[in-house]
Amino acid sequence: MSYNFFLTPIEYLKGVGPKRAEILRKELNIHTFQDLLQYYPYRYIDRSRFFKVNEINSDSAYIQLKGNISNIRIIGKGRGQRMTARFTDNTGNIELVWFQGIQWIQDKFKADKEYIVFGKPSLFNRRYNMPHPEIEEATNEDMAVHETLQPFYSTTEKLKSKGLGNKSIGKITKTLVLRAKGEIKETLSDNILHKLKLISREEALLNIHFPTNTSILSKAQARLKFEELFFIQLEMLRSKIDRNQKIKGHTFSKVGDYLNKFYKHKIPFDLTNAQKRVIKEIRADMGSGLQMNRLLQGDVGSGKTLVALMNMLITLDNGFQACLMAPTEVLANQHFKTVSKMLESLNININLLTGSTKTAQRKVIHSELQNGELQILIGTHALIEDTVQFKNLGLVVIDEQHRFGVVQRAKLWKKNIIPPHVLVMTATPIPRTLAMTFYGDLEFSVIDELPPGRKPVKTYHYYDSKRLKLFGFIRKQIEEGRQIYIVYPLIQESETLDLKDLQDGYDSITREFPLPKYAISVVHGKMKAADKDFEMQRFIKGETQIMISTTVIEVGIDVPNASVMVIENAERFGLSQLHQLRGRVGRGADQSYCILMTDYKLTAEGKTRMETMVRSNDGFEIAEVDLKLRGPGDITGTQQSGIVDLKIANLIKDEKILKFARDIANQILDEDPDLTKAENSRIKKHALQLSKNKANWGLIS
Repeated sequence: MSYNFFLTPIEYLKGVGPKRAEILRKELNIHTFQDLLQYYPYRYIDRSRFFKVNEINSDSAYIQLKGNISNIRIIGKGRGQRMTARFTDNTGNIELVWFQGIQWIQDKFKADKEYIVFGKPSLFNRRYNMPHPEIEEATNEDMAVHETLQPFYSTTEKLKSKGLGNKSIGKITKTLVLRAKGEIKETLSDNILHKLKLISREEALLNIHFPTNTSILSKAQARLKFEELFFIQLEMLRSKIDRNQKIKGHTFSKVGDYLNKFYKHKIPFDLTNAQKRVIKEIRADMGSGLQMNRLLQGDVGSGKTLVALMNMLITLDNGFQACLMAPTEVLANQHFKTVSKMLESLNININLLTGSTKTAQRKVIHSELQNGELQILIGTHALIEDTVQFKNLGLVVIDEQHRFGVVQRAKLWKKNIIPPHVLVMTATPIPRTLAMTFYGDLEFSVIDELPPGRKPVKTYHYYDSKRLKLFGFIRKQIEEGRQIYIVYPLIQESETLDLKDLQDGYDSITREFPLPKYAISVVHGKMKAADKDFEMQRFIKGETQIMISTTVIEVGIDVPNASVMVIENAERFGLSQLHQLRGRVGRGADQSYCILMTDYKLTAEGKTRMETMVRSNDGFEIAEVDLKLRGPGDITGTQQSGIVDLKIANLIKDEKILKFARDIANQILDEDPDLTKAENSRIKKHALQLSKNKANWGLIS
């Protein structure tokens, strides 16, 4: 591809200009010719057939009619104004309706002309009409139907107000496509094109926008999907090779007293086979002489923290320091208390650093870190402050890693001249397609077993009509000595609405469970950290039986005696978050329960979420369903959006293409890791161009 041509600002394309260019940038992030060429249609409509009015039925999608327009009328005033017209062919008539742009349309049609009308019929008062149809004079029929598949582009109301609806976007795209002929250069090798029977890049880009038939459209889609996924995988794999070749790591060959004493005297149960396997994988990494960069996945309660701790002890045995970073003070405090208790009597210096740490305590921590006395530091974002300097940091553990931005993690990664080993953990299971796309340069470990004795949480979906039954169940559980979570959703990121929901809930709960017989804790995001911690501690100590909360308890609370999780308005939560919340119970030996409360007005997606939660406790299965329902979403965290910006591939539908692209990329790099062979020159050139605007994420995952 001639990059200079395609990097031309979009305002220089005929039909765009400065004003349209500005709104294209704001609304669609289209800045250049290349951006527009890669703004692909989201669907195609067959324009090869003309329908008759008497053929219209309730199953009709977009259709094309030919006939006359008459009886143009403007009805109403102001916002309620609409324009109607009668469209007639030799089989009947249908009403055409416009609610916008009336001033542009009302004088457009003539009674003695024949028109081609294209749109989607709808049924109103038992009669069919067609809102906002596309209309052309039948004399231009050749122009209207020479593309048997008409592309449809996503647009917005702001774009439409500037005359950039689907048809106009198609028109400027056609102008660009015609200009682009001869400028589009190949990016794949002849070997790949021949082996996979792929059409050329130029042919693919021309036919993705204006295909003449479904066969060439399928070929264009296959070519562009493969290319997109191939270069993502190539970048990931090259980054991995580069890191292994150039970035040396500390060699931890020794297993000494810290780990041995802990293993023999501090673990009162057998590790699961999955935990043993993962520890072995991590030990092999840390003893290889290369820097470890490993992602540890494990469902809620699978024992990830224990695995991380045992590898921190190996780090200490080899004379290095370790740190663990968590996304919230609540979770950092939880980790600190858990780890401190597990390491009692082992004479290990461990401390906690968060935003709430007092200045005097900070000075002690900074001093002991720099002289090596402080062996394990647990904390929040405070760990990445420039003032926090280690003597010899050997292992970094990052919990719930998707909550940290790339730049934040990079700061911790650079705390040593020789980079520390990095273990990132997540309790949010990542479907394989997403893992291959976003974390394809990392090694993977999965803890896919729960510790013995853990009973699966029983999940039920109740409609609001069963609230009295719910209250009776809660009362019975409390009488048996158990504790209850009741969680309310965060609505539209609004703490005001959030608090209103929680306040309403608190009022109804206190009426059913009055003092002094029942004690209730309340926790929400607007509370001061000290107040929040006070309420949480009351619940943890068993001084309160019910905790009413927003989603701040999604992670970080470990109360084995809590046996019931009630999630109000459960339809407002995504599947992953519902699964995380459910993981707050089921941590003791008693049977635990999760109750999903909704009203009757559930969407099809909402019903699927409820049914999935009731049916399955498998986090990976739930993650796969969530991916299909919501798409990739922000799996890598909001501060990393844009790392993988898919233009045409779909991680759900195109899993086979993704795996195939990764295999091909692997084969090429096995034979030619630096892409120096002549046959790979196009691939290298395009990969270099793509990487110019991207950071090397592989070094900071």
